[in-house]
Amino acid sequence: MAVVAVMAITANHAAAQNLQSAKNNSRMHADLLARQSRIQDQIKLEEAQKYASQLYEEEEPEPDIYTEGWESDRVNPYKNANVPQTKVIDVRGFHMPIKGNYITSPYGYRPAFRRTHKGVDMRSAVGDTVYAAFTGKVRLTKFERGGYGFYVILRHDNGLETVYGHLTRFLVQPNQFVKAGQPIALSGNTGRSTGPHLHFETRFMGYAINPAAIIDFANRTTHTDSYTFNKSNYTESRSYAPSRRYAAVRSTGSSSASYSKSSQGRKYDNKRQKRTAQRSTYKVRRGDSLGKIAARNGTTVAQLKRLNGIKGDKVQSGKVLRVK
Repeated sequence: MAVVAVMAITANHAAAQNLQSAKNNSRMHADLLARQSRIQDQIKLEEAQKYASQLYEEEEPEPDIYTEGWESDRVNPYKNANVPQTKVIDVRGFHMPIKGNYITSPYGYRPAFRRTHKGVDMRSAVGDTVYAAFTGKVRLTKFERGGYGFYVILRHDNGLETVYGHLTRFLVQPNQFVKAGQPIALSGNTGRSTGPHLHFETRFMGYAINPAAIIDFANRTTHTDSYTFNKSNYTESRSYAPSRRYAAVRSTGSSSASYSKSSQGRKYDNKRQKRTAQRSTYKVRRGDSLGKIAARNGTTVAQLKRLNGIKGDKVQSGKVLRVK
């Protein structure tokens, strides 16, 4: 009888152990599935954000907030100002407005839309930090549904103003003092935008300067410590090829000769730009992408695809594309 009782107790204990083990396993399995689900959701979100950040190519330039649209008297306080013909501007202490340096759309005239793109568009993802390019003060934080979306205008100690468009969130408020490199906003896809990016402008008394004339985007710094604004050429970028900078000085040693060589270099650049503008086809080189080709020829990826019947995002080396 005692043996039977012991066996019964042992059996009940084993059953209890097995039942408890099954409960634990089920709970652990459920927790594991939940964690996997959260991980998969995070991976999908990251992939979607990465895809969106690579998708953008500009369809149409933003309007000029200084001359078009609403409340222009507040947006452009220089409307009736006496702007000097030339002005030397100190651009030391510059900080890149965003971590990357990839330009998706350069400054310049857009024949397809008969208007000028007054800044550069820089690739970014929604929520990337946007930084003040120079030390100064926040002059304006606004929203424009049909253009720049949420945007910030900073006025700097050196006389420049910088514009940051298509933001998703402000981190500063008007009249706030900011230092170069200080976070001022989060990038986004607001306003008239076909994908996440930062629209960035450099202005002097309302004149939209080509940012590439001040900033060497590839090296994330300014070309020189100062930039000379000139009403005649503020839309042009600057070239620092050694042949242009030093050839005349080496041959004569005179500053006048250096100026003459610089003038010749500008004429050469103007001719080259005209030839590029007149070119209607482009032969794809090794390493080219549609974005690079579009930027090099003053057009957009969407336009290239339409002209050449391209459906994907890849283009074969050696292929001749229509660019106009």
